[in-house]
Amino acid sequence: MTEQKGKKSCAVVVTYQPDFTALLKLLGQLNKETDFVVIDNGSTEIDRLAESITAYQRCRELIELDSNVGLARALNIGIEWAQQHDCDYVFLFDQDSSLCDLFVSRMIKAVAYAEQFSKKGIAALGPRIINPQTMRQTPFKLFNRLLLRSDRHFAQCDKHFRADFLITSGTLLVLKHVNDIGLMKESYFIDNVDLEWCFRASSKGYDLVGTDEAILYHAIGERSSNPLVRAGVMAQHNPSRTYYSSRNRIHLYGVAYSPLGWKLRDVPRFTLKACWLLLTSPQRQQYWQNIRSGIRDARSLG
Repeated sequence: MTEQKGKKSCAVVVTYQPDFTALLKLLGQLNKETDFVVIDNGSTEIDRLAESITAYQRCRELIELDSNVGLARALNIGIEWAQQHDCDYVFLFDQDSSLCDLFVSRMIKAVAYAEQFSKKGIAALGPRIINPQTMRQTPFKLFNRLLLRSDRHFAQCDKHFRADFLITSGTLLVLKHVNDIGLMKESYFIDNVDLEWCFRASSKGYDLVGTDEAILYHAIGERSSNPLVRAGVMAQHNPSRTYYSSRNRIHLYGVAYSPLGWKLRDVPRFTLKACWLLLTSPQRQQYWQNIRSGIRDARSLG
């Protein structure tokens, strides 16, 4: 674990059928700064990669799950590992992200500085996300005000921003607040897990902060010629992922702690995306079946 002024941190990397080159690059970057654990979600060839993962000096553990239990459950296994090992901070990573130099130390320094200006406490801090395919940077979004939607400074800090949502990969969680906020919602399985957790944290009075002090290179969704995808309006996923994204967002529409501003923006966005897929995709039948099933099954989520 990394220690800085009495604070300990570690990283959790969740994998599923990973690209070996991208994963080992990320682990090599983490190995320079912090201890880490890898949670594998039942990948078919993880045994072939296991020796390369555990060869890193700062790999504390490779946890090989027998099946794909979902992103949320795998994240929770890693978070609980960090809690059991008395960490103060835990970093969460997807398998295909890449880091700027000194990412971990930059993030810990940034959260320590921002905490001075938070009333109840900072639940999580996220880095600036840059899509390596387009070099487009992702804004730190606000949902509840029409004219204050993104990149608004947090407490007059030039490189810190208020946020209503932080994506999972690269995010630093402040573990002392997790007992109050709760773990990731495992019934969501994969999509909108980070969105739901952020809404829950904000509803309890905690701050979410984004920072320009650290950069994460990460592509959200798949490559596509769709102009809405290329413009960053929506992410492209395969039909099976559309089931989870449809089911979970419909469920989130009915959750009391979801911001009204997000609902007002997301309903037309979801409708537009669904219509586009059903009208233009050669896989429109699969998309329709999964969107319909997702909407139907949303009521079954607790």
